[in-house]
Amino acid sequence: MKQLISCLLLLSAAGCASFYDLNYEFNKHFEDGNIQEAAAVLDQNRKAVKSKTRFLYYANRGVVEHLLGNYEESNNWLEQAYIFGEDYQKNYLNFAASYFLNPNLIVYPGEDHEHLMLLYYKTLNYLKMEDFEAALVECRRLNQRLYELGDKYVSESKFQRNAFIHNLMGIVYDASGDYNNAFIAYRNALEIYQEEYSEMFGLKTPEQLKRDIIRTGSLAGFPEDVDRYEDQFEITYDPRKSEGGELIFFWHNGLAPVKDEWSINFVIVDGGGGQVFFQNEDLGLNFPFYYDESESDDEDASITDLKGFRVAFPKYVERVPYFLNADLQVGDKYYRLEKAEDVNAIAFKTLEQRMLVELGKGLLRIAIKKAVEKQVRKENETLGFLVGVINFASEQADTRNWQTIPHSIHYSRVPLAKGKNEVTLYTDGPRSESTRQFFFNGVKGKTHFQTYQSLETNVGF
Repeated sequence: MKQLISCLLLLSAAGCASFYDLNYEFNKHFEDGNIQEAAAVLDQNRKAVKSKTRFLYYANRGVVEHLLGNYEESNNWLEQAYIFGEDYQKNYLNFAASYFLNPNLIVYPGEDHEHLMLLYYKTLNYLKMEDFEAALVECRRLNQRLYELGDKYVSESKFQRNAFIHNLMGIVYDASGDYNNAFIAYRNALEIYQEEYSEMFGLKTPEQLKRDIIRTGSLAGFPEDVDRYEDQFEITYDPRKSEGGELIFFWHNGLAPVKDEWSINFVIVDGGGGQVFFQNEDLGLNFPFYYDESESDDEDASITDLKGFRVAFPKYVERVPYFLNADLQVGDKYYRLEKAEDVNAIAFKTLEQRMLVELGKGLLRIAIKKAVEKQVRKENETLGFLVGVINFASEQADTRNWQTIPHSIHYSRVPLAKGKNEVTLYTDGPRSESTRQFFFNGVKGKTHFQTYQSLETNVGF
């Protein structure tokens, strides 16, 4: 008996390891910039394709192939992740199971913002392949996905509209020469930055977006709008075009947060009439729960006999980026890469939006397990104790999440000279700077797209 109890406690301790810890080898290679080695780890773990975390396997393969420049291969993996997530959302049995089982025992479907990032990376891949029509298809899928997500939550401050996605749509329309739709997309992005992003995420409208609205408004033939935005932004439009086309540079700074576990201790207060309350006075939480009194008597297990319990929940832990700012140098001119999307803040927001759902799931799950434990104890005290140990060991938060996406996305539009251009990226942190050179062949009317990810984070996230 002691050996069995010891084994159960060991399983409990092992189960406390986070998803990050369980994938340490891959994470270590990726964070050190050893992308080929990270790809090799994934390739050796083919069984993950059939595991409960296959969404994350597909997604990580997509990012790794993107960083290796294998854009078609990247899109294949990203699309598999997206389709898998969509199919999961339509399977109501999966949702039912998530209310009663340890969440780690069910398939991981991906967080809401992770589904958006799948399509973002697909858009980037198509831009690198100069397939603007396919890139726009992904942008439209992004927009549609946002509308679908908006119906899931009832909070007035819910995250529903994405300014960066509309900005990205404008950039793609712009590069393809469709200035009318580019102007509309940029204008939509401006509205969301001003009305929602500034308050929700503390993110201001990028200066580059302001200039792009004025420029595309002029090219699309909207002089009144151009005048209005010039006055509003105090910017004067310069109609001169670059002889060597332009470069759109996306800087992915740092890495997204990782999930860890936290727990809440509840006490049960009998409200009478088949109603009890799960309470935590420190956090001001009070949740009602109903049970059928007619099925209980003094000798039976009653939920009101359960004095208290612990419920585990996921939480995000931020990985603070090492670099704070980045600039591009072309010739003797410098261009600041402006933050356009705070992936880290969005991750925290999406988890916050569903915390009431998570609380409800956790409380229902614990109530059922505790009632079973009480009934077993009545019949066999030792067996009831073992059920309690198993319940404790199985009460774990789901710490799985996509950990190879960036902390934030920055960008700038840079004019190029005709012919060979050397572009230098400067990134600076609190203790050091980093530089990297890129080369582009400037062609009038052509837009180059470049991405770069700084994987460095501050130690001790």
